[in-house]
Amino acid sequence: MRILVCHPRIPFMRGGADAHVQGLVTALGEAGHQAESVTLPFKWYPAAELVHQMGMWRSVDLTESNGEPVDLVIALKFPAYLVRHPDKVIWLIHQQRTAYELWDHPEFGDLAKQADGLAVRSMIHAADRLALGEARRIFTNSENVRARLQRSTGLTGDILYHRSPMTQRLLDREPRPLGDYVLIPGRMEPLKRPHLAVEAMRHVRSDVRVLMVGEGPDRQRIVRAIDEAGLGDRMEIRNWVSDDELADLYQGALAVFYGPWDEDYGYVTIEAMAAARPAVVTTDSGGPVELVRDEETGLVVPPDPRAIAAAVDRLHQDRSFAERMGDAGRTFVQGKIPGWAAVARRLVA
Repeated sequence: MRILVCHPRIPFMRGGADAHVQGLVTALGEAGHQAESVTLPFKWYPAAELVHQMGMWRSVDLTESNGEPVDLVIALKFPAYLVRHPDKVIWLIHQQRTAYELWDHPEFGDLAKQADGLAVRSMIHAADRLALGEARRIFTNSENVRARLQRSTGLTGDILYHRSPMTQRLLDREPRPLGDYVLIPGRMEPLKRPHLAVEAMRHVRSDVRVLMVGEGPDRQRIVRAIDEAGLGDRMEIRNWVSDDELADLYQGALAVFYGPWDEDYGYVTIEAMAAARPAVVTTDSGGPVELVRDEETGLVVPPDPRAIAAAVDRLHQDRSFAERMGDAGRTFVQGKIPGWAAVARRLVA
């Protein structure tokens, strides 16, 4: 089959969605299909720009290329799923969140604060009902995303988990002994809430360090917060590292903390488990909560600095408990999170 994978992309930024797309295109190729990605630059501000973005995707013709038909399009998130095609499958990463669950959020609801935000929101809702309803089949990347879809449109989808490239890399390695630091990888931005780690370290009593790996708009704020709290000798921030270095950091950690607000899926969680490290996640973190079994594969705690600190101290003091949860998490990923070959088969069936 000739398959196009459609997704929007913010220039000069790379995140989990980009790894998702690359993994899918590669898997489709390995399954014997001709597959390529199609992307358009994405910009979400000012509000009216979202209307232009919807128009671009809706108007592009992907039914054929160079005189040969395109057999299938797979669209991953807003506004790419507005594309028209007689055989459209949607594997939903997320909708435009500021038009839905983030609309009235005091910190993250930027669309609601703009003069024409309400009108744009109504257009997004109408476009979603139309475009998502056109799909031959809808998959979602988590139960959390499926629940949002059902609440917002009345449509449902099949959950289709997948492994990030780092997850597979870690599964291909033998586990190593637990280390003495908590790893926090990922982009430093408000929705990921990296500040929770700084606030929690004020209350950690055990001799444990925190290593944060990543960049993003919140980085300087986090650096200042660490300095102001006098935690420079216990908290370290590194820029993005190579995949091999990151895998080593996962395998050298005591645990992995991941505390975003209402995350769609959360690669960090399954990567921690693949490395046989207990994941510490928050009760409001969304996708990670459906993956972590509290006190079995990790710890689920309130988004409260003292609760996070207590979880870290507990893991440091009871390493056999941490080891058991890490081993159980790795087993969970091996058995419950499908590899890319299985994912590709489901999407084209």
